[in-house]
Amino acid sequence: MRMPACVNSRAFFLRLTSRRSAGKRARLPGLLYAGALLAAALPVAQAAPEAEPVYGPELEGFAYPAPVAQFAFSSQKNKLHMAYMDVKPAKPNGRTAVLMHGKNFCGATWASSIKVLSNAGYRVVVPDQVGFCKSSKPAHYQFSFQQLAANTNALLASIGVRQATVIGHSTGGMLAVRYGLMYPQQTEQLVLVNPIGLEDWKALGVPSIDVDQWHARELQATAERIRNYEKSTYYVNQWKPEYEQWVQMLAGMFRGPGRELVAWNSALLYDMIYTQPVVYEFPLLTMPTLLLIGDKDNTAIGKDLAPPELRARLGNYPVLAKQAAQSIPKATLVQFPNLGHAPQMQDPAAFHEALLKGMAAR
Repeated sequence: MRMPACVNSRAFFLRLTSRRSAGKRARLPGLLYAGALLAAALPVAQAAPEAEPVYGPELEGFAYPAPVAQFAFSSQKNKLHMAYMDVKPAKPNGRTAVLMHGKNFCGATWASSIKVLSNAGYRVVVPDQVGFCKSSKPAHYQFSFQQLAANTNALLASIGVRQATVIGHSTGGMLAVRYGLMYPQQTEQLVLVNPIGLEDWKALGVPSIDVDQWHARELQATAERIRNYEKSTYYVNQWKPEYEQWVQMLAGMFRGPGRELVAWNSALLYDMIYTQPVVYEFPLLTMPTLLLIGDKDNTAIGKDLAPPELRARLGNYPVLAKQAAQSIPKATLVQFPNLGHAPQMQDPAAFHEALLKGMAAR
């Protein structure tokens, strides 16, 4: 499947035929026929490295929109590192925005938001959480939102960030809530972008599966499966060419040498998401909270495991968003009627207009 072997074979064939003497030309028809077959196969084969990239277990080979630094630390008897981008604005406004990615996302997927916020004067810090993307993927780690929040707080302290607006998307929204609960004095504002965890799937009756079962499911990940899921859930059954890079970002790690470890960490993270709801603690948030919600979203972890009658009721974001806004004391709700799970990627202009307005009005 990898192309260098094919290309080398063709080069070898060309060198071989060029060196044939006149006395050996009788053997050329068979070689030419074989070469023709090989050449005919090459156009499809040559497209594969671009269409099906292979990345390392820490997303080696995938380019980020800004320089990536590493925060080294110890946690749970592991020596770990968190990759992060720290983008400083040309004209600072004195504020910092910390962007927290979702489960099937990475720091890089915030690319357009990094640019907009930096141009508006914000210092923008974008970590990859442990278990994700360019950060460590430990073989043994007790994942919890508390642990990820503590890791992030230590990273921010190491670079001199003592107060920030924390912006969390999807699973990053659950983490942002936990961060705000643990570090209220350091969180001047929360922004929750289509956060998951607005309902407790376990309590609602979504069947539980163990980590080994999550792992088996993750090992089945392919670009086609990722693409189909993202199209139906993130982009309201619409597709743009620029979305494909995010499909390949994930699929490339499952094609790489760290496939097993990537799948294992993913399984542990799904278990964390399913078993650690934050929805019950929304009333305890003390900081201004901006909810930016694409109403066409229908995300719910384990939804495909639920019986049909329950499945139909899960992930009702127009209802869940209003319930969250009522539960959070200082909440402002902005809804995008025609957008899905990733409004910042589906309609960046509308999303960033609402984001900047909401951050200025804290």
